[in-house]
Amino acid sequence: MIDAIGAYGPNLSAPTYHEIRVPLLNKEVEYTDKLLKDHKLQWSNLGCSIMSDEWNDRKQRCLIKFLVSYPAGTMFVKSIDGSKFVKSGEKLFEMLDSLVEEIGEENVVQVITYNGSNYVLAGKLLQEKRSHLYWISCAAHCIDLMIEDIGKLPLIKNTIQRGVSLVGFIYSHSSSLSLLRQFTNKRELVRHAVTRFTTSYLSLQRLHKKKGNLRKMFTSDEWSNNKLSKEAKGKEATKIVLIPSFWNHVVFTLKVMAPLVHVLRLVDGERKAAMGYIYEAMEKAKETIMKSFNNKESKYSDIFTIIDNRWTCQLHRPLHAADHFLNPEFYYSNPDMEFDIEITNELYDCIRRLVQTKDVQQKILSELPLYKSASRLFGDDFAKESRKTTTPGETLF
Repeated sequence: MIDAIGAYGPNLSAPTYHEIRVPLLNKEVEYTDKLLKDHKLQWSNLGCSIMSDEWNDRKQRCLIKFLVSYPAGTMFVKSIDGSKFVKSGEKLFEMLDSLVEEIGEENVVQVITYNGSNYVLAGKLLQEKRSHLYWISCAAHCIDLMIEDIGKLPLIKNTIQRGVSLVGFIYSHSSSLSLLRQFTNKRELVRHAVTRFTTSYLSLQRLHKKKGNLRKMFTSDEWSNNKLSKEAKGKEATKIVLIPSFWNHVVFTLKVMAPLVHVLRLVDGERKAAMGYIYEAMEKAKETIMKSFNNKESKYSDIFTIIDNRWTCQLHRPLHAADHFLNPEFYYSNPDMEFDIEITNELYDCIRRLVQTKDVQQKILSELPLYKSASRLFGDDFAKESRKTTTPGETLF
């Protein structure tokens, strides 16, 4: 813009207040509407997801925004002030239902919201009325709540509190922070993340990596000569660092939380659509936890109870199993998947719910053997090479 103004010269006149507010603004609105039409045309061909999010502004209004996502991109639709009705599941249902009507039920595959009790009720009512779509709670929110529930277990809660206390003490005093940077080669202990519990996990991870340096720091002459070492909080920090049980509990906590944080990063990232990977990611997370404790069930039984409660009751839907089945990366590397009754039943559930005509349903069922046996295009060398490098649906664009 600056280059264009400079090229024009000193006689360029700026647009008037009226021109900016009326004709130029209207021109931009028309241009934006034209861009959005191309998106809307694809919804009927590929299906789309309605996503909602809410937050409180500085006036403590509860603002709810709606977006429509499909494989080629995500489009903002609108935002509303839901302060008066956000606690009511029935009112949220009416709002979601009107949006589905506006976009077209035949175009909507799923509606994604928070998993609060008000949204759960709204989702159930929506699925009862709209028989050709799914309501799904936000995966990132569910995984974060899963991690939060695990963080309430006494051993893990105590470990996190001790770790946060240690980091807080070091960073609240310039002399201890300077000493830390001296012994860790200027490496920091704090790593901020999207959620509070993920930040706590990352801080514990950093503490564990710098365990040796921290022990050297708190047994050094520099620390002994520091007046902080004589104070109650300084003595408590020293005790935390030198006590073996603390580090044992840190290792336990990391074994439990690391696989789930990995899943959270997957579903909260934007590098690829996560739907086709959640089912596998959750299975791998549980397998990793089991192996880290040498399959001693007593070590992780409470953890699995929490995971299963959130996964089974709030997050898992037939769409996850169907996307898992139709993801070539996983299907062709697991020959037994075809005989997994749970996954197969949920695939058929998706076909019945999402496909509205019997003829199309039968056509899908007749073509499934081609996919299963990697026949025709599924068996092409290009398709085989893309199984682990391309997200399902990505090649369409």
